[in-house]
Amino acid sequence: MDVFTLQNPYLRMRVTSLSAAVLSLDNRDDNQPVLRPWRENGHFHAGDSALFPMLPLANRVAGNCYVQGHSVIHLPGKAGSPDGFLHGNGWLKRWEVSDCQPDALTLQVSAREACGFDYHARLTYALAAQRVSAKLVITHCGSTPMLYGAGFHPFFAKTPQTRLHFSASGYWPEDERHLPLDWTPVLPDALDFSTPRIPGAQWINNGFSGWSGTARLLSAGREVMMQSDALWLMVYQTQESDFLCLEPQTHPVNAHNMPGQPGLRLLANGERVTCEMTIDVR
Repeated sequence: MDVFTLQNPYLRMRVTSLSAAVLSLDNRDDNQPVLRPWRENGHFHAGDSALFPMLPLANRVAGNCYVQGHSVIHLPGKAGSPDGFLHGNGWLKRWEVSDCQPDALTLQVSAREACGFDYHARLTYALAAQRVSAKLVITHCGSTPMLYGAGFHPFFAKTPQTRLHFSASGYWPEDERHLPLDWTPVLPDALDFSTPRIPGAQWINNGFSGWSGTARLLSAGREVMMQSDALWLMVYQTQESDFLCLEPQTHPVNAHNMPGQPGLRLLANGERVTCEMTIDVR
């Protein structure tokens, strides 16, 4: 597995060309992890990493299919399974390195699926002082227009005392298939992070709308701030996890089957969609 180390006086990050995934992000002052580190083993999977990109869509699509114009698009994977094309296919590919600097790395990949996805993607990770930036650009290469979306899936390290803070106008409860139910503006206390609070040992797997574009994790002596231009935020943790995922997405979960397909972009040949995220460590 190819591993590239980016570093400056403040941060150190390891990235692999497999999945364009981040393996670790550490604060060099105290060697404390900002993102959960990948526990090295012989069976790498991006889902065990510290961060991976989501493309050409984010999260799940109900029934693994959707209507585009007058056609039904059947996504790759098991028919009828919401996990069939989970997070797309970019996180399952080997990417090529197009530029490598001590504090920045650009990777690229091309992918094509029978359903109509045909794209070239570029992803740049860069360090600048106490900030990490990630910029993903996806260009549609096919002759037939196709719906695209994107996102990032970081696993932030947390302790039992870590507090989460972000604002939102509402959220989607999930069903037993981990698909969204009807959106509601009423946030239950356990999911209201408009003031900093400990998320606790609870299952969270919900999408939020109307967030400010900024989410903060507050621990003793440190603040980690994630910002993104993406309009939707997915929050995920398990009851036992030592991580908290704050996933900026260009569209809500299952947007493909929502009225108006919010956030998704119908790209013609040569058109692009972008998604950006920064992580600041203070």
